[in-house]
Amino acid sequence: MLAEINIKNFAIIDEISLTFQDGLTVLTGETGAGKSIIIDAIQLLAGARASVEFVRHEADQANIEGIFFIDDSNHPVYNVMKQFDLPIDEEGSIILQRQITSKGKSICRVNGKLITLGILKEIGQSLIDIHSQHETQSLMQPEKHIELLDHYKVEKISQAKESYLKLFYDYERLLKRFKELSENEQEIAQRIDLIKFQLNELHEAGLELDEDDRLEEERQQLANFERIFDSLQSTYYALYGESKGLDYLSHAMTSLEQLEDVNDTYKHLSEQLKSNYYVIEELSFEIRNHLDQLEFQPERLNEIEKRLHEINRLKRKYGKGVNELLELMAKMEEELEQLENKDTHIQALENQIKEVEKDTLMEAEQLHQVRKEISDELCAAIHQELKDLYLDKSQFNVSFDTFTGHIHWKDQSIKLTKNGLDQVQFMISTNPGEPLKPLQKVASGGEISRIMLALKRIFAEHQNMTSVIFDEVDTGVSGRVAQAIAQKIHQISNESQVLCITHLPQVAAMADHHLLIEKNQKQNRTTTSVIKLNREQSVLEISRMMSGTEITDTTLQHAEELIEQAKQSVN
Repeated sequence: MLAEINIKNFAIIDEISLTFQDGLTVLTGETGAGKSIIIDAIQLLAGARASVEFVRHEADQANIEGIFFIDDSNHPVYNVMKQFDLPIDEEGSIILQRQITSKGKSICRVNGKLITLGILKEIGQSLIDIHSQHETQSLMQPEKHIELLDHYKVEKISQAKESYLKLFYDYERLLKRFKELSENEQEIAQRIDLIKFQLNELHEAGLELDEDDRLEEERQQLANFERIFDSLQSTYYALYGESKGLDYLSHAMTSLEQLEDVNDTYKHLSEQLKSNYYVIEELSFEIRNHLDQLEFQPERLNEIEKRLHEINRLKRKYGKGVNELLELMAKMEEELEQLENKDTHIQALENQIKEVEKDTLMEAEQLHQVRKEISDELCAAIHQELKDLYLDKSQFNVSFDTFTGHIHWKDQSIKLTKNGLDQVQFMISTNPGEPLKPLQKVASGGEISRIMLALKRIFAEHQNMTSVIFDEVDTGVSGRVAQAIAQKIHQISNESQVLCITHLPQVAAMADHHLLIEKNQKQNRTTTSVIKLNREQSVLEISRMMSGTEITDTTLQHAEELIEQAKQSVN
């Protein structure tokens, strides 16, 4: 959830810090008080485009910081973080920061690390889902409908989707190889010449496995011959030379042996000294052997330097290590054989593609059937949600289509994609007798709000969204519809944290937490402030929302009743 947001020098906001909790948080206040400015700030954390107009007058920069707590280790945001190698807090906190300068520069950070706006957008949109009357929402974007459909019953579709994708990626790989082999003769001839030249160069080099590492080790030995010889000789002489280190140890060992019969402690010490003496003696013999084997070979050093120079040249040219170059040679030989015998390979590929295509189509058909079953369940669920919102005459449907391509399937020319055969779009008719139309073409603002809430209610638990924000989505409704919308928004808050800007007293009465946004004049400057309301203050604010500027005993009583009704409806 969004736990806290800090905003500084943003539009008419001087500096505010807001903490949020789970459930439904409602933000109310007079028009122009700055409610939507707070949502604008949150949108910037979700990757929205910035403007210098956001920077408060006479300020150098605007700063926004949001702290999110993720309690689900399988939340999609973690995959995004890992994809871009971003630090992940063990406690599940993610800090998004946005800085906008008065010169138009925008700086983005996540958990303190600089990122691009594109990465911030991917992270932000996996955490926050913002809905307003004036924006095209994800639910209104046809290209995302198939993803929503699949997520609706992910446990039902996952196996069919996994089986299909395994074949589809094999199919794509074979098609890519077929295209490569079917390129024009000139390109193939040029490729053959290049492979032959590179293979010849690498074969002449006569590379061996781990050769560069072995040569580098030998080069270090020869280049440091004098230092190695002096150190080994000094060490050996200290043990067996004039210093007679081992003689002194032998004398100590003999002296301590005389105490072995006194008690176990001295016996143990004597045995330890004997053991260490023989270890050091063995070590001195090994040092002597190394000294005997040392031989300065300047000509060998020159040979190694030349060989390493040639190996490093090849490594720089091909951008690979010695072992990788050996693997590359094997792949190049395989490719050369295929290119020189391309006609045979093309025929074999064609046969293989036909077989895989057949199997892929079968899995795609199975995936299509599962989606059809899920779509029936989804339509039934959405119809119930629409009925709750007094759109019971509406018809909702999932339209299935295919992409046009070269594959023949059921008297159609289709194209397989990672989604199988299907191109999905949500369709709706809000009036009896009217044809079904794409969801995004529904005209009425009040209808759009209710349809969006119905869909959001269905998908809230399947999208794993941390925070859902509604910015005046209840505009244009009143009466029983307003009450239904309020209840639906609260239902969504059972699945995700919800922040809602509203002018409807019915929605405000449903709030688990109520924030009042006010605009004030201070030292000839306009500022926005936020007040967390208690129960009594919330009653006053809801009363004002119902009556306008004048609050009466009747409106106060009505506000009390509205809050009580809201409590009863959610219990």
